[in-house]
Amino acid sequence: MSEKPKPLEKKVDAGTDWAVQALLWPMAATRLALEAYLHWFPNGEPALSDQQSEPPLSWTTPNVIALQLASMRLRDFSRRATGQPLLICAPFSLHNALIADFAPGHSLVEALQRAGLDRIYVTDWCSATPEIRYLSIDSYLADLNVAVDEIGTPVDLIGLCQGGWLSLVYAARFPHKVRRLVLAGAPVDVSVPSDLSRMVAGVPEPAFDELVQQGKGIVSGKHTLRFWSMPLTLHDIEATLQRNVGDGSEQGTALVARFERWDRKVLDLPGTFYLEATNWIFRENRIADGRFIALGRRIDLAEVKVPAFLLAGERDNVVPLDQALATARLLGTPPQWLEQASEPCGHLGLFMGRESLGRSWRRIVRWLQAGGEDVAALRPKIRA
Repeated sequence: MSEKPKPLEKKVDAGTDWAVQALLWPMAATRLALEAYLHWFPNGEPALSDQQSEPPLSWTTPNVIALQLASMRLRDFSRRATGQPLLICAPFSLHNALIADFAPGHSLVEALQRAGLDRIYVTDWCSATPEIRYLSIDSYLADLNVAVDEIGTPVDLIGLCQGGWLSLVYAARFPHKVRRLVLAGAPVDVSVPSDLSRMVAGVPEPAFDELVQQGKGIVSGKHTLRFWSMPLTLHDIEATLQRNVGDGSEQGTALVARFERWDRKVLDLPGTFYLEATNWIFRENRIADGRFIALGRRIDLAEVKVPAFLLAGERDNVVPLDQALATARLLGTPPQWLEQASEPCGHLGLFMGRESLGRSWRRIVRWLQAGGEDVAALRPKIRA
């Protein structure tokens, strides 16, 4: 019988958002990690044979893999074959897509199903391998397009964090394929500052290039996590899940253990994608400034006219509330078809918090299900 994990030391630090510490996006660790990496491993990433490999965590909600691509597994959580399809575009960052289906009571997929949605899909992004180290943002947009076509258009598209800017760019590039758009904790206009955008601005561009070169074209999630010095505390987990898990109960102990395992299970990123996202989005702000080219076409967010819902965390240090909601002024969506909401939580609490899932996400489902407007009339005509 395996030994029960010991509860983490409870530590209250209200001024710190664990999502920054846990590195949903590994750029925030580059300043700290690069110097140590180059000092200790001048010939590249060391072998990880000293680390025990853990079996992957099981998904909370029953699903099947509908499509397998080099970049992703498209997971199908549908309970019936007909009805309006919804695609959750998970973050492609340090942690995997289980952020959308973490545990009972802390699963976005589960919450959406309970609120009445039957056809739900999730992009389960794959960790980078040498064979796909040159995949670019365009590569992921193209594969997202393949997934949408596999599901059937138009889809309702939910973008979480980094999946938010990817979803928005997709909706701008293929407006006729998206019925409604939800952006939750999504960084778009980085002229509105955040800890993440300030960190990127403070690191010289060649440092990111060197990090990719040292990883032989791949940004290692294990390397990034290894050099991050901020410990995970019980308070961090409780703030994210929005419940008491330090009461010594079997359920609380199991949730802590599951969260720790999820935190350890990290993704590697293709160097090309990583550098494009770092420079084009977080350094040059090309999406918000109208200078982003997606699959050969310049993206103008004013041409995004689909109904949109923006969700932000009031204590989010990764994508602050002002930054998450600033996207509204860039869209061409008519005001009567634009909704906004905020939750009193940090970044991960938007997707995994029990209270957030039972409050704002229920409102989002009602918005997705609401009639009264001719949504088809909102979608721009397909360009020749």
